[in-house]
Amino acid sequence: MQRIAVLVTLLAISGCSETNAPPPPPAPATPPSPAVSAANTARTPSDVPADSESGIVIGEGETLVAGRSADWRQWRGPNRNGVAEAGESPPTSWSASENVVWKTPVPGRGHSSPTVVGDRIYLQTADERQQVQSVVAFDRNTGDQLWKTDVSRGGFPPTHNKNTHASATIACNGQQLFAAFAHHDAVHLYALDLQGNELWKQNLGTFTPQRYKYGYAPSPTLYGGTVIVAADSDAGGFITARDQKSGAEVWNTPRPAKLSFSSPIITTIAGKDQLLISGCETVSSFNPSNGQEIWSVAATAMATCGTVVWDGGMVFASGGYPKAETVGVRADTGQVVWRNGQKCYEQSMVADNGYLYAVTDRGIAYCWDARSGEEKWRGRLSGPISSSPVLAGGNIYLSNEAGQTSVFKATPDAFELVGQIQLGTEAFATPTICGGRIYFRVADSSGGERQEFLYCIGS
Repeated sequence: MQRIAVLVTLLAISGCSETNAPPPPPAPATPPSPAVSAANTARTPSDVPADSESGIVIGEGETLVAGRSADWRQWRGPNRNGVAEAGESPPTSWSASENVVWKTPVPGRGHSSPTVVGDRIYLQTADERQQVQSVVAFDRNTGDQLWKTDVSRGGFPPTHNKNTHASATIACNGQQLFAAFAHHDAVHLYALDLQGNELWKQNLGTFTPQRYKYGYAPSPTLYGGTVIVAADSDAGGFITARDQKSGAEVWNTPRPAKLSFSSPIITTIAGKDQLLISGCETVSSFNPSNGQEIWSVAATAMATCGTVVWDGGMVFASGGYPKAETVGVRADTGQVVWRNGQKCYEQSMVADNGYLYAVTDRGIAYCWDARSGEEKWRGRLSGPISSSPVLAGGNIYLSNEAGQTSVFKATPDAFELVGQIQLGTEAFATPTICGGRIYFRVADSSGGERQEFLYCIGS
């Protein structure tokens, strides 16, 4: 993601310390408190909408089919790379009153980004005083809170002050919600139906960081009939796939005993489905069907928070702690093609149409040629930054920790700032852009007491 204080400033999202270690992303990169509007009465799976898709599957080439284009079903969106669907044209200007479709309070605290499916929005959140972790649902049209399901109580681990106990973003297959939380010295995965009823829960494995107790952050990702979760720790880590219907283990692959916070992500590239992840001093590819390593190369750093991106047969990663590095790697062999000394520790990058766009922790935006690493331009934004960029309608949207969102053109020609807009006083969660609207999870402390809000921005 100086001493702890300095590192916190320079290595956002969870923060990092040059003498101590790096913290996790808000998720990414990466996220409270009205009363629960309805109790969770027992409901059967028949309450799930009949037209729900059964899952998210890999398509041909590098295209992922994620159901309706108006949905945003998991971390990094419908294409799993921070790029919204083609044809999206969200607003490029707004304020606390302009272009606000609705605004609603969010209970608790978290960095979980909005997951949007059908007519609902889902978030993870945590009441840090009571040590309760929850999943919350909102009406997509009105912002009304529909239900809140508490999934765990107590056992909160130590965490960095820029991380939370609800930093992972929910994944949805159209019928089930999958939420990952760390508590009681382990990572736990919960499956809920769309009405908030718990279907199953599983203890995925021990999570007891020893030297860098900065908490947990990776978001789950979906593949076929499985949900895949990573947990890297200096006490020993793993990536595991669980059956979506039962939670039963499909495969489990050990990871090096090193701390990192990046989420696994899956795409079809170089002629095969690949599960990609950075961190533990490597950029690695695994077979998402069985967890076997395809390739791994020494690159980036021990701790990274951002999620790997790809374009044109190349994959890209950046980090981290203790060193700064951004790399372009061949997706077929794992060979490093280029590297530079820039660091996007907490935030992910965006790759599109042959170019890689990145913003460092301190707020310097870059555009690089994806194949060669040649710098096309750089521009100054305001940092520190912990959330990740989202590309929609030819523009990149990126919020800094103080709640200012910068909108700039996704073009290699020159850095072109479209606008900068303030919303709230704090933003760690990455915005979600779908259906022509932007969903922001921000906090506002202007009244003296911190309160999180979910905004729907639209024309």
